[in-house]
Amino acid sequence: MDTLDIAALLALTSALCVAIGDVLQQRATHRIADKSLSLLQLFARLLRIPRWRLGVLILVLSIALQAAALNQGSVLLVQALLVLSLLFALPIGARLAQRPVTSREWIWAVLLTTAVCVVVTVGNPQAGRANASLQTWALVVAVLGPLLVGSLAAARIWGGALAAVLFALVSGTLWGVFAVLTKGAVHRLAEGGWAVFRCPELYAWILVALGGFLWEQSAFRAGALTASMPTLQVSQPVVAASLGVVVLGETLNTGRAGMLALIAAALVVAVATVQLARVDAVETTKRVEATPGDSAEQPA
Repeated sequence: MDTLDIAALLALTSALCVAIGDVLQQRATHRIADKSLSLLQLFARLLRIPRWRLGVLILVLSIALQAAALNQGSVLLVQALLVLSLLFALPIGARLAQRPVTSREWIWAVLLTTAVCVVVTVGNPQAGRANASLQTWALVVAVLGPLLVGSLAAARIWGGALAAVLFALVSGTLWGVFAVLTKGAVHRLAEGGWAVFRCPELYAWILVALGGFLWEQSAFRAGALTASMPTLQVSQPVVAASLGVVVLGETLNTGRAGMLALIAAALVVAVATVQLARVDAVETTKRVEATPGDSAEQPA
């Protein structure tokens, strides 16, 4: 088994963990109806819910698996495969909701899987650098910083479904940055010794992860999950893949015809992701409304 096969296997395992962790967390977070809670108060309330804590542990495992995958393969490859977490979440969410998976959902799932396979096989993503210069990251901050700050300000002003979309955009963007930083931090870790602690990526990695996590919870609570989940699921791989190309110099190894196929596949991935996330959000909301309350003793 070569390094790309190992990277693919680790990424798929990470996607499965993401699916399980997200299903547990989404249901717990959306059941807390008090919108006046601050982020810290929300976090304290969520800590009392057993299934939410289990979801966090599984997501931590998914991060470790993602880091291992990035150590073996490119950000483009790993992020493409992580999109399949929606495919894994489909039967898990349906099982918890005690409902069958519809034929429409299976169609979108098959389209998503096929499109991801096209991206991975036709695109043949090639790894670039593991780290970027501080000047490059300063440029990334200069571009993304105002966008994220403006999104947070607009979310606070308007609220509702728009806030859910904007919070999810911020979280998805931060998780995309997180993936690129992970590759750099893992590379430093492989050098051994104290190299990783002298690596700026490590500290940025921690801050970005905290921000992505907190704003994700805010997105789930701000409005309908049909607004936040599709935005979150699409923005993360788009930002990660874009930064993989721009910051790390990763490439897609294909010709002109292959590039047209990749563009078509990317569009299918985006549409299928939105459709599956929307269905998941609707079913999550139905299940939450059928079991009102936010007591820690109630199942999430």
